[in-house]
Amino acid sequence: MASGDFDPEKLLSNLRAHNVEFVLIGGMAAVLHGDVGVTVDVDVVPNRSDDNLVSLASALRDLEARIRTEDEPEGLPFDCSAAFFKNMAPESFVNMTTNAGDIDVTFKPAGTDGYADLALSAIRVEVGKNVSILVASLDDVIRSKAAADREKDRNALPRLRRLLERIKAGR
Repeated sequence: MASGDFDPEKLLSNLRAHNVEFVLIGGMAAVLHGDVGVTVDVDVVPNRSDDNLVSLASALRDLEARIRTEDEPEGLPFDCSAAFFKNMAPESFVNMTTNAGDIDVTFKPAGTDGYADLALSAIRVEVGKNVSILVASLDDVIRSKAAADREKDRNALPRLRRLLERIKAGR
């Protein structure tokens, strides 16, 4: 199965169609706040409840999710089940490719306490026809990127902090 062209609306709409509770984080969240950065994947932090993990696994199976690795860009098959996600350590993440592009799932991104923490200050954004999602606040995106301390995050932080200043100044 070849990965699909990046279609974030399809990815996010599919998660919502399966009633997955999640907060969007990372580059796509920053873009929805007005960042001019480019991203080629969707990063989500799902609620870790048992029912939500069943919904998450169902949505990802519907998207034909496979584990993405550097050696296997087409992805590797895996046990896309609620049990798989339940057994993940909170700080771990899984990078997947789907028929709508790449999606990364983590339960506790760097610098955060996970879904409940991020949902507190998340904003609701319409991303498609009648599709509403929770998007991490720009403060939380910055907090997580600063804690992750990856080169690409360090490069984005000055731009994101300037954007936050403009938003807070009402510009």
